[in-house]
Amino acid sequence: MGQKIVLVDDDRNILTSVSMALQAEGFDVTTFSDGQSGLEGIIETKPELAVLDIKMPRMDGMEVLTKLREKSQMPVIFLTSKDDEIDEVLGLRLGADDYITKPFSQRLLIERIRALLRRQKFNDEKNEESEKKNDEIITRGELVLDDGRHICTWKGKRVNLTVTEYLLVKALAQRPGHVKNRDQLMDMAYGENIYVDDRTIDSHIKRVRKKFKDVDDDFSQIETLYGVGYRYKEE
Repeated sequence: MGQKIVLVDDDRNILTSVSMALQAEGFDVTTFSDGQSGLEGIIETKPELAVLDIKMPRMDGMEVLTKLREKSQMPVIFLTSKDDEIDEVLGLRLGADDYITKPFSQRLLIERIRALLRRQKFNDEKNEESEKKNDEIITRGELVLDDGRHICTWKGKRVNLTVTEYLLVKALAQRPGHVKNRDQLMDMAYGENIYVDDRTIDSHIKRVRKKFKDVDDDFSQIETLYGVGYRYKEE
């Protein structure tokens, strides 16, 4: 049995064509046509990854992910035609790992799914290894990253980051004061040969800042160098 994927979209054509493409690649696919049943299905089947449309009846994709994040940090990809709202959707309200704008290439979607699943598997394996040996702890002032378990704390308080967000924080915190451009951050968060738009990285950074500010209003360690990239402020 292949890895389980849940696909939620109110477009029957997308459900049929995408599920067939994923099944042809060896995935075990379950589909739902509205947000409410999709959320219930995700909680019940516990898939490795979910693909969510944003605009759906009964419960939209944003609400599905908000409720899902209360229970799980499983990888989630958004399908969206609202390109002009991506910053708000990803950066300010949610915690999606990736998004693809309609109309989209099924091959691109499959590549993004495989990249997220590989990363999740690597993270799970690291968690298992961490039970057998001391974890690598990265400390930068008030920031502590438990690399074995992908746990982040700021001033002793837990900051709940998705895998993508954790990898971005780690990439910046490893070398405080050094600027990372968007391409470098993409490679560190997604792996090489997987293209994501610059705005995806910007949205993730906005989301990361918001999560830190929820813990500490004065958080300002992640700096933007306009036209260049981002850096973690030196102490």
